[in-house]
Amino acid sequence: MTDPHSTHLENGEGGPPARPASDDRWKFLRDVMVFQVKLLVDNLRDFALVPVSLGAALVDLVFKGEREGSLFYKVLQWGAESEKIIDVYSALEPRAAGTAAGAPHFTIDAAVERLQRVVVREWEKGGTAASVKAAMDRAMDQLHHETSGTRAKATGLVARAADKLRGDSPERSKMEG
Repeated sequence: MTDPHSTHLENGEGGPPARPASDDRWKFLRDVMVFQVKLLVDNLRDFALVPVSLGAALVDLVFKGEREGSLFYKVLQWGAESEKIIDVYSALEPRAAGTAAGAPHFTIDAAVERLQRVVVREWEKGGTAASVKAAMDRAMDQLHHETSGTRAKATGLVARAADKLRGDSPERSKMEG
């Protein structure tokens, strides 16, 4: 079985593999670094999901929601969506050129690819470290702008859960206020 991502080329005589091309080496190093970041993010997410899911389950047991376990299942849905965003093992899948530009949802791969294009473009223009930094800042600002809706959704979910834990509800707040 051959590895579709293998960068080693045989020398034609059955000898040791030839040295990989520079582009392949940098792709490999990029994949290693991105994989490590994804593992970290994935584990932080899992670490956060333990108390959040237990808290949501507790709230669902104590307070009646729209349906049994509604808050807990919302946490599960968020966890499943975040799994797609992180996509830890995406380096095993062939990458199509320009996937970040056409991606319907924010992913770590799309963000890394976008930032990588910014650095490469500035480097090709002969940019200095300051111009690369400025271009990276603009790209990060654009990513923040594009993902602000997801952040607002997550913040709203946490706020509603906290309100339920305190016994507050929007209806109760309106009646008291």
